[in-house]
Amino acid sequence: MTTPTNERPVASFVLSLIAGLLVLAGSGVVMTSHFPVSGSPYYYGGMMGGYYGGMMGGYYGMMQGFGFGGAWSYGLGAIGILSGIIILAGAVMVYNRPAQASTWGTLVLVFSIVSLFGMGGFFFGAILGVVGGILALTWKK
Repeated sequence: MTTPTNERPVASFVLSLIAGLLVLAGSGVVMTSHFPVSGSPYYYGGMMGGYYGGMMGGYYGMMQGFGFGGAWSYGLGAIGILSGIIILAGAVMVYNRPAQASTWGTLVLVFSIVSLFGMGGFFFGAILGVVGGILALTWKK
């Protein structure tokens, strides 16, 4: 038995679907943002020229304190990719199982907030996911 379209949370589905796609795209940017421009794995280029890092110098150098890159980029990117996949799955399930919209809306809402650690789909994706999750939570037949 199929549910008619007018008895489905379509707005929540569309916003959550767009949010999931943006979160996946943003996570890809986070994971690839530190790849070297030159052939050296320690080169970090910029508009005014680049510089090389090493144990004692450079942006990611050991003596420069806490740098944001390398394993952090991969970890945060992985969090974003996982969040994006769960947001997309939640969006599809909100549409396919409208009787359980509050459960799937909760997942979309929670993982939209979690996606902020991995750039949150350029921040816009996280906002769309939060709105989509809230719409699913408040949806009534």
